[in-house]
Amino acid sequence: MTATRPVPAPDFVGYPEVRRHVRALLDGRPGTHRRPVPACPKWTVTDLLEHVLEKAEGVFARLGGTLPPREGPLEVPGLLDRWDELGDDLDRRLADAGGRSGDVLVMDAYTHELDLRAALGVPPPVEHLAWAPSFEVLVRGFSGSVAGRGLPPIRLRTTGGSTWTAGAGRPAVSVTAPAHDLYRALAGRRSVRQLAALDWSEAPARWLPAFTWGPFAPPLRPGV
Repeated sequence: MTATRPVPAPDFVGYPEVRRHVRALLDGRPGTHRRPVPACPKWTVTDLLEHVLEKAEGVFARLGGTLPPREGPLEVPGLLDRWDELGDDLDRRLADAGGRSGDVLVMDAYTHELDLRAALGVPPPVEHLAWAPSFEVLVRGFSGSVAGRGLPPIRLRTTGGSTWTAGAGRPAVSVTAPAHDLYRALAGRRSVRQLAALDWSEAPARWLPAFTWGPFAPPLRPGV
């Protein structure tokens, strides 16, 4: 995998920004907590927040933190509070651990922030500290999927001019899209039809299976 793009911030830097954004999205919308999240079938907004908190608790414990006990099931306000209570200590532990210790955690949380925005009808942020490190995680995973299927490498290009190569060697095909759409494509939030409709330099059919990798797969219905 090779790339031409701005150097991303350390992997943990965007995590506090995700927490702030998610709280801002939910604090003023108490009537939306049971709303379905189309990008995560069978999940409500509450389920999504429970998931990101569980991920945070798992990494916190793995990095040596002691989790305070939960006092019964939590609704959205309590989930947000618990996430914030872990947050400062978790941020410090991620910074101390360095390397890639938090990149998957940040990617997962940022991806679900985008899912939440789509569910609430809120547009994605123009800029976000979590975007670059999260995109790096997705490109690494997608690159492995391309190589593992024996496919020629793909040049990934945003309409803003940043480029990556997924796979090993000289790219045989390129795909260009706005940064948000390219991110959502790599994160399993675009259907096969939507993927094929991106700006490919040649017919993309042979590369489309590579968009199924790790926990991600194109949805049956158009994604958001």
